[in-house]
Amino acid sequence: MNILIIDDEPNIRKTLSMCLESSGHRTKTVSCSKDAISELESEVFDLAFVDLRLGTESGLDLIPSIVSVSPWTKMVVITAFASVETAVEAMKLGASDYLAKPFKPDQVLLIAERVGKIRRMEQKIINLQNDIERLHPSVSYSSSNPSMQKALDLAAEVAGSEAVVMLRGPSGTGKTVLAKAIHSWSKRADKPLAVISCPSLSAELLESELFGHVKGAFTGALRDNPGRIASCEGGTLFLDEIGDLPLHVQPKLLRFLQDREYERVGDHKTRKADVRIIAATNADLEKAVRDGRFREDLYYRLNVIQIDLPPLSERPSDVEKIASDMLSFFGGQNHKMFKGFSEEAMKAMKEYLWPGNIRELRNVVERAAILCKSDTVDLCHLPDFIHVRSSAMRIGDPVSISEIEEQHIRRVLASTKVMQEASGILGIDQATLWRKRKQYGI
Repeated sequence: MNILIIDDEPNIRKTLSMCLESSGHRTKTVSCSKDAISELESEVFDLAFVDLRLGTESGLDLIPSIVSVSPWTKMVVITAFASVETAVEAMKLGASDYLAKPFKPDQVLLIAERVGKIRRMEQKIINLQNDIERLHPSVSYSSSNPSMQKALDLAAEVAGSEAVVMLRGPSGTGKTVLAKAIHSWSKRADKPLAVISCPSLSAELLESELFGHVKGAFTGALRDNPGRIASCEGGTLFLDEIGDLPLHVQPKLLRFLQDREYERVGDHKTRKADVRIIAATNADLEKAVRDGRFREDLYYRLNVIQIDLPPLSERPSDVEKIASDMLSFFGGQNHKMFKGFSEEAMKAMKEYLWPGNIRELRNVVERAAILCKSDTVDLCHLPDFIHVRSSAMRIGDPVSISEIEEQHIRRVLASTKVMQEASGILGIDQATLWRKRKQYGI
């Protein structure tokens, strides 16, 4: 844990620090309330030992300030003037434990161990809540496709390091899932994992969400926001679609990657944080650098370890395993027991190009699990576009232009986020694209 020791006696500070660091904890020591608040505003601490007498100051008066500045920090009050009254008052103000001087190293380590268990449990609950909200099927971290297995092996190999990881691949290939796996395989697994989708927020909100803001920093900033970096101290921050990171935010992220320092919006105080960064993109970052939309120095700082995830169309051998796992998951959600897919259904799924990759496969299997009334998913339970034209079409194949057009529109729609982007790639206006979607039942 990261532990702050607040005591006006140098010997106590030194003794506590040596005791805690001998058990693997990190410590900072201060002698007064002002320095304590300054440290708490700069770093995230799991635990604070607070002396009740700090020279002419009262440690009891400091407790509400700690609660306000760093509500996640557990506090243990230490004093040579122990009494039931002060213990009760400290607990009411927000302290979680009480330690009377003189104390033994075993007492200190026991309290630290107890607080550590509480902090780990709190972080696990947060992670479990996030997982429940997303409700993703279980994921198999093996593949019969050499390119995909290479990506999985590399992810497992680098998980234990502190290196920045860049995940690259088309939309829907499982970059978010792999980022979570890297975090769970790392030494940071018992610390928080935060996810920010760069395209989902405006430039101003993205900066605030990432670095935090102080009350009054902008219209609507009614209270302090610590930001995702502070909230996942010791853990991992996953930046999805990093290619959409606004230009004015890029140098601030670069500084954090290099120095682990940042400032909240509207605040000049420099803060530090120990957070690992994993980024993902489906964009051509090299072209973005050439076009001046992405900083070259940030690109190289992010691209320390690059992991490429191939599209599902390049690994049809994985479709059966992924689809079967998803069918079991969605069967359980819908209180059904499935034997699996019929040969015809699985053949069609393997031959389909899956322009939307695993995300599209997930939607198709969930739909089938809902519609199927028997214990086997058949061809009729799959969307028409899969079994009407399941084989991979290429230019020159003996098919009509309308069939090629339909598949091309499907692939572009599956790989883009908004209609405007899709119509721009296709070279048609949005009204025409709407008509085409209606025509082909997309």
